[in-house]
Amino acid sequence: MQYTTLGHSNIKISKLCLGGMSFGEASPDFHQWTIGPDETRAVVKRAIDAGINFIDTANCYSFGTSEEYIGAALRDLGIVREDVVLASKVHFNEGGLSAAAIKREIEGSLKRLGTDYLDLYIIHRFDYDVPMEETMETLNDLVREGKVRALGASAMYAYQLHNMQVIAEQNGWTKFTSMQCHYNLLYREDEREMIPVCRQYDMAITPYSPMASGHLCRPTWESASTRGTTDKTMVDKYDHDRAIDMPIVERVAKVAADHGVPMSQVALAWHWARGVEAPIVGCSKPERVDDAVAALGLALSPAKVDFLEDLYQPHALVGPKSRPGEKPLAGTTSVKTSR
Repeated sequence: MQYTTLGHSNIKISKLCLGGMSFGEASPDFHQWTIGPDETRAVVKRAIDAGINFIDTANCYSFGTSEEYIGAALRDLGIVREDVVLASKVHFNEGGLSAAAIKREIEGSLKRLGTDYLDLYIIHRFDYDVPMEETMETLNDLVREGKVRALGASAMYAYQLHNMQVIAEQNGWTKFTSMQCHYNLLYREDEREMIPVCRQYDMAITPYSPMASGHLCRPTWESASTRGTTDKTMVDKYDHDRAIDMPIVERVAKVAADHGVPMSQVALAWHWARGVEAPIVGCSKPERVDDAVAALGLALSPAKVDFLEDLYQPHALVGPKSRPGEKPLAGTTSVKTSR
């Protein structure tokens, strides 16, 4: 395993993060493709055995059962708490990022995970209804109280991240040290502004959906899997750009064939070639962990990176939330339930 640092914190993380959205009780109203506690334990064990020490989840994943399954797996496996970097999120809950909601939700996450603290606490989206000062001060209080070691943010507009960092600086509060953005070979819009802002503030990039919900793992667009036939969020995120994205998928398949590796490894290796610290990989089977770890051994030449990138066309924005009641700008999509 290879390791790096989580932004300007002193927290050492593996260059792969195990995502928790695949874990939890399946639900016809949310995710029908998640795996149960025994399967979760097997995946977590394989990840820990491979040297992955970074696990990401959220209070809303499978209505909290993702956190429960991860916490139970770590306890059952006898994992020393200090040997794992645990991250969870707050926002898709009653009260959003208000002080009362954050204080309530952190306690719920800690209880479900069975821990006294989180290494990384992430705001899942920007909250237009709560003053940024209220959110940042409350998050800082969690750090001061020892309930959280570091703070992160997820999909939003770059100006919103910049404003929140400025507020933290002006008040001597804890700044964000990581950004969990939507980033992969089929969606690179954050290269324009978000990633430069993150680098300005020495933040780690930990992308979600690094394999575009599986579209970068197979030569065909459709999948007969449970997720492929039931995940409406995945359809909202990607299907409208299928025509301009399939040629990129074909190039990933070509590079994979040239190297004799699965397409998923090419999709991941591209992230490290781009300087990403730790893409977040969801795994429903232990073998998927093995494939992801093997990708660390694949080095893409600059020529191969150019070959993978040069067909990219601008995409509608997917992830940042529009103001409540405001019609999104043309070419902008806000997927509320994505990651």
